Amino acid sequence: MPTGKPGKLGKQQGFTYIGMLIAVVLFGLGSVGAARLLASTERTEREAELIFIGHQFRQAIAGYLQSGTTVSQYPATLTDLLEDRRYPTVRRHLRRLYVDPITGQQEWGLVKAPEGGIMGIYSLSDREPQKHANFEAEDADFASVLPFTYSNWKFVYRPDGIR
Repeated sequence: MPTGKPGKLGKQQGFTYIGMLIAVVLFGLGSVGAARLLASTERTEREAELIFIGHQFRQAIAGYLQSGTTVSQYPATLTDLLEDRRYPTVRRHLRRLYVDPITGQQEWGLVKAPEGGIMGIYSLSDREPQKHANFEAEDADFASVLPFTYSNWKFVYRPDGIR
């Protein structure tokens, strides 16, 4: 039981208290660093998923356009990629309508074709991506479009190959 007199035991308790405070601060800093790393990793994964989904839409639009009858036409809606009813049997160019991994919504920005229909999609997010370079050849223009936002990553299919 403490008597109020400074002694050997009191000094040791003070050092232990300071040591515990330092340990708590270091643990807090480590936790913040780990949280930032986790958030960065998650954002990188979402960007990779957005690129994958964009390529799926681009390929589906290409399949829809190329499988048309005598007149090539872009799909009028994204659901036309799920069920192409221009034939006696339904054709499917896309397995499902994907959710935008950046916004978490199923709503996409649509790039309209000059002659009508949808020739591409893009995310509706105006956040700045982490990825700034090293895009695949078909997405190389993403690095040069300003402002640098997800909404400027447009996944468009043009039959002439011009971006």
